[in-house]
Amino acid sequence: MLKKSLLIAACLGLAAPAAEANDRYATRPPVVVSPDLTAPWVMQLTGQGVQPAVTSRRIVNRQQAQQRRIMRQQPAMAPAAAGGVQLAAVTGARPIQTQLDPMFLPQIVDYDTTHRPGTIVIDTNNRFLYLVMGDGKAKRYGVGVGKPGFEWAGTHKVTAKREWPSWTPPKEMITREAAKGHYLPAFMEGGPENPLGSRAMYLGSTLYRIHGTNAPWTIGYAVSSGCIRMRNEDVIDLYERVNVGTKVIVI
Repeated sequence: MLKKSLLIAACLGLAAPAAEANDRYATRPPVVVSPDLTAPWVMQLTGQGVQPAVTSRRIVNRQQAQQRRIMRQQPAMAPAAAGGVQLAAVTGARPIQTQLDPMFLPQIVDYDTTHRPGTIVIDTNNRFLYLVMGDGKAKRYGVGVGKPGFEWAGTHKVTAKREWPSWTPPKEMITREAAKGHYLPAFMEGGPENPLGSRAMYLGSTLYRIHGTNAPWTIGYAVSSGCIRMRNEDVIDLYERVNVGTKVIVI
């Protein structure tokens, strides 16, 4: 009787009963899973728990557990949205918004100091970089600083300036990050995907720099391996205001 009912249903073009639905395909359609294409040279500076992958001229974003920030996919030189709102993408197809705290946007502030105008003072605890202007004022920028274990302080001078700098990770960093599953390139040309961003100012004879970033959502956090990072538009502004020989005080 059941076979007769199935035969009638098939002749009439009716749907098969649920019990027979799994037999409608001779070959099951493949299950498509989106791969994790997060750029490893970005992840080594911004978070944990991310598996390495290969990407070509794009950055696919993912949520950072500790920082509760969402990675965003955009060229490094794209202008930020009004009011510090930045577009983000979880899948690369559905943009959502993350908010950069307005206090980390560039602004002129009162700053009582004995340092000469043109001096850079970096307050790592509060995530601010001050460019002393004189007359009790300074231009203040938000920055990202060294993560726990990579904090430092000292006084140096800007010894070199580079536009769209290349990046050669130190061997110690490559080894350290490989142990965590983050595989870094031995060398990376300058460009929008480079974690040094659009500009770099090198400090003394150290490996530390004030530089841009391809991860602007990390400004205000302790996320780097000791370098001072800024939004690309902010580091370009600072770069044009200072010269080689500028005094830099990190506190």
